[in-house]
Amino acid sequence: MGTTPEFGRRDLIKRAAAIGLIAVPTMSVLSACASGDSGGGNQVDKGEKSTKNPLAVNEGAALDVVIFDGGFGQQYAKDAEAEYQKAFPKAQVKHSATQEIQTQLQPRFNGGTPPDLIDNSGAKQMDMGTLVAKKQLTDLNALLDAPSYDDPSKKVRDTLRPGVVEMGQFDSDETWVLYYAYTVYGVWYSKTNLAKLDAQYPETWDDMLKVCEAAKKKGIAGWTYAGKYPYYLPFSLYPFIAKIGGVEVLRRIDNLEPNAWKDPAVKAAFDAYYELYKKGYILQGTPGLTHIESQTAWNEGKALFLPNGSWVENESKKTTPADFQMSVGAPSSLDKNDKLPFGTLWASGGEPFIVPKNARNPQGGMELLRLMLGRKSSQNFIKSVSSLTSLNGGTEGLTLPPGLASSQEVLAKAGKNVVNPRLGDWYVALQKEKIGVGALGEMMAGRLTPDEAITKIQRFADETAKDDSVKKYKHK
Repeated sequence: MGTTPEFGRRDLIKRAAAIGLIAVPTMSVLSACASGDSGGGNQVDKGEKSTKNPLAVNEGAALDVVIFDGGFGQQYAKDAEAEYQKAFPKAQVKHSATQEIQTQLQPRFNGGTPPDLIDNSGAKQMDMGTLVAKKQLTDLNALLDAPSYDDPSKKVRDTLRPGVVEMGQFDSDETWVLYYAYTVYGVWYSKTNLAKLDAQYPETWDDMLKVCEAAKKKGIAGWTYAGKYPYYLPFSLYPFIAKIGGVEVLRRIDNLEPNAWKDPAVKAAFDAYYELYKKGYILQGTPGLTHIESQTAWNEGKALFLPNGSWVENESKKTTPADFQMSVGAPSSLDKNDKLPFGTLWASGGEPFIVPKNARNPQGGMELLRLMLGRKSSQNFIKSVSSLTSLNGGTEGLTLPPGLASSQEVLAKAGKNVVNPRLGDWYVALQKEKIGVGALGEMMAGRLTPDEAITKIQRFADETAKDDSVKKYKHK
């Protein structure tokens, strides 16, 4: 994950206009250049379709790839690109990496010359919902229906983890996004540091508060988080809400339904998290910390718990002690009235890859993804960055590091009780800048009460629901 500055609605409009994602009268030429419907004229000719080349890649065409350089780094992509070049020796692969995805790619979308494959991730990712609404992306069903890299008798879609294909769909059967990583979200902790307090991961909220109080008496904070980017808080807060009130609560929130945020389960979850602030269980200075700084403080034993995703093991490995025993826990149970059992957690596809509609070599972009979803590249990713991929399985024969092994364990325990909130996929600005920075961050810093935060968030959601310029999506 990356970092992001706070910006307002005017900035969002300017940035969307810069890549032609909204209509501005004085920028008609600009918008026309960026329109997905006008694409295809500069695309390379397709190659000859064969068993080894099911997507009909032009074997001599260059391939242009841009990777988000965040928690997973970029080496895994370089390794896959090397395999691509072995398969297509005449092809030249251009590899670029950045944390400034939107900033760097705006001019290229605007000019009608986007890359062939983009890892659209990080805080400065392009708004996926807007890209889909403005028909800027290539439908990836051709990839999903192609033979898988390792077993031609199976389609790519049949080798993926449950829910991955659906995540890439918005309001139709077209698949616009392929999520390569498979991320487990939750409350991360060190078994070693909990053992020093003679404690285990708390399965109830009362026990969570007891562990935090015991830590406080020893000068250790209970929690820390990415205070500058508080949209990390939902990684544990949203499944907590679902656990308390049921999956339907999150669905209503995703659907921007009136008063969805005023559900009693939301209030109960917000009250519980606010109690961490009120009782002094948050690491002092947390509201000013970046994700890296909060992870480092956690690695150093200054705080016990950290809401995060499973990329954290790789992203924080330089500061993680050898005996840390990194682990992830599902949200604690609030009380006996919770609708879902302990073990309920959020796990879903992560690291969204897209092939632009105006890509010069879209078949090459999809072929690289097909290769990446093969066993060799998938295991390379798992070993290199301590994360699962969307390939179902792929860990056979591997010795998993502690955090990844823990992720596997909590997934197994969750069974069918895995939730996947879509708000952040469908409405990036609403999730990050408004709900995250504008409300949750303010509440956890003590500048808003839970009731005030809920009122503010509901207003943000209502404004988005009424904004005709924003494409709306709903659960099927």
